[in-house]
Amino acid sequence: MTALSRLLFAAAILVVSHFPSAAAAQETAPSAEVAWRLLDYIAVDYPGAVSAGRIVSPSEYSEMREFSASVRGRIHALPATAAKPQLVSAAGALVAAVDDKADPAAVAQQARRLASDLLKAYPVPLAPRQVPDLKRGAALYAEQCASCHGVTGHGDGPDAAQLNPPPIAFADIDRAKQRSLFGLYQVITQGLDGTAMASFAHLSSEDRWALAFHVGGFAYSQEMEREGSNAWRARPDLRTRLPDLQALAQTTPAALAAQIGEPQAAQLTAYLRRHPEAVAAQPPSGLIVARRKLGESLTAYEAGDRKRAEELALSAYLDGFEPIEPMLRSRDGALMAKVEGGMGALRASIGRGAPAAEVAAQVRHLEGLFDQVDKTLAPDQASAASAFLGAFTILLREGVEALLIVIAMIAFLRKAERQDVLPYVHAGWVLALAGGGLTWAAATYLISISGASRELTEGFGSLVSAVVLISVGVWMHGKAQAGAWQAYIRDKLSAALSKRSAWFLFLLAFVVVYREVFETILFYAALWSDGAQVAMLAGAASAVVCLGLIAWALLSYSKRLPITQFFAYSSLLIAVLAVILAGKGVAGLQEAGMLPVRPLTALPRVEVLGIFPTWEGLVAQLSTLAVVAIAFWAAGRRARQHARA
Repeated sequence: MTALSRLLFAAAILVVSHFPSAAAAQETAPSAEVAWRLLDYIAVDYPGAVSAGRIVSPSEYSEMREFSASVRGRIHALPATAAKPQLVSAAGALVAAVDDKADPAAVAQQARRLASDLLKAYPVPLAPRQVPDLKRGAALYAEQCASCHGVTGHGDGPDAAQLNPPPIAFADIDRAKQRSLFGLYQVITQGLDGTAMASFAHLSSEDRWALAFHVGGFAYSQEMEREGSNAWRARPDLRTRLPDLQALAQTTPAALAAQIGEPQAAQLTAYLRRHPEAVAAQPPSGLIVARRKLGESLTAYEAGDRKRAEELALSAYLDGFEPIEPMLRSRDGALMAKVEGGMGALRASIGRGAPAAEVAAQVRHLEGLFDQVDKTLAPDQASAASAFLGAFTILLREGVEALLIVIAMIAFLRKAERQDVLPYVHAGWVLALAGGGLTWAAATYLISISGASRELTEGFGSLVSAVVLISVGVWMHGKAQAGAWQAYIRDKLSAALSKRSAWFLFLLAFVVVYREVFETILFYAALWSDGAQVAMLAGAASAVVCLGLIAWALLSYSKRLPITQFFAYSSLLIAVLAVILAGKGVAGLQEAGMLPVRPLTALPRVEVLGIFPTWEGLVAQLSTLAVVAIAFWAAGRRARQHARA
């Protein structure tokens, strides 16, 4: 028999007597996993049994019939699911194909399709939970396998001559191309019924994966490994083929060659099987999702399914790009803005029914930007300096916006000599900070906050804050005259601020601070996972110090201002912040897909002012400005009349 059932065969004979649990593990192995392994063998070994409708190896053909019948029996014994009847039918068709000595390519295709459907219906662990320890794998191979399979995997170990059939040669490149790492892992775990290959389930899962990766690299030379390393670093598109350890473990070199050709497939396999940490260290896989969704969106649009294309384009942003946006913003904010703007423009083109060629050009443009993002987010681009600056600028930028509003409220209450209401304001921003901490903990350990949830939280938070700020600003503007303030003091001396007003200030402090905290923790979570945590914490601490100095300066300056000037300046500041938040709120809802996007190319993007180049954002800010201007005029007029009366 020439099948890979010879894997670790001699080692199994030498150690099986010392591990009686191995045989028991094989007997109790889940039927789905065993059936998958048998299907993998049929796909690889059937060509050695049948050729052109004739049996070329009776012993091999007998095993193929036995294995196919075993697959059918094991699938029939699986628990009932909606997919089981189809699997049983496909298994029966495979048995018939083997009995009829069908074409090897057709049988291999049937076996692999059935194996794939089987894993979808009855999932099993498909990849290692962590990067395999290849040194451990080499030690295990030398201890338990090399005596038969040879030190270099050529099947020429000192005990090989005693074995019939002989042990498999892992260095056989043709056979290695047909075998996935998951297939090797399954053989090591389960053994193979009807052969001397016993289960090695007594080894830990981590050890079995380490062994699979080690033996999976024997067929590839060091020169292939070097070429694969160069290609992996130079061509971001290759990384989309193997985005994670699961893809690496499941993909056969032959399947990879069908996608990217030879010798690139062999070179990439040589490098990644010996350096799986390169896959695990890739930038967040969200970019892979974004590329795939964009391609699907273009396909749907070209097929005339405009609604589906819109959904996929939005998903490309929310499920693909948005999760990596914080990390990209911390490293290259200009590039982040280009991608965000490009994806908005793509959705706008799809929404208005632009020509397919225009949409295709936009998708190609975004793919080029994604290549730049790949390079920017590469692990070797991370540094302590970038982590420090990212943490510092993010917290300072987000913190100043909330700080201005909170300081204005505190200064007002001190001017009005209503320190009794200050605890409401302090409780608002303190609870917002605590809420942000709980949000970070939940997002890190309990749930995954979707891109849509992030954008909706920021969008609605900004709009609510803008509405509240308009009302506060109008009220302050009305008191910006000495006569109006004196009338206010005279009329409200006993209860200048009711309990209702105090809770209003609490709500305002909470909303404006939580919105900024929510956005900040998204960036910090990305920076934390990027490494250089000490530098990140130092940047955050520096930003806190700067914010403290700004708060002290603002409060000190406000004490020296006459009350009417204080109200005039504060109302103007709050009005500006309301306009800024209106623009940010609309942009957040556009990114979440709740509002349409109509780009305005003549308008620059100035995030700090809430200016995003869309008609919707511009109209929202101009409308807010108009409402503020009219309300300020009306409030001033009423205040003057009331003061004269």
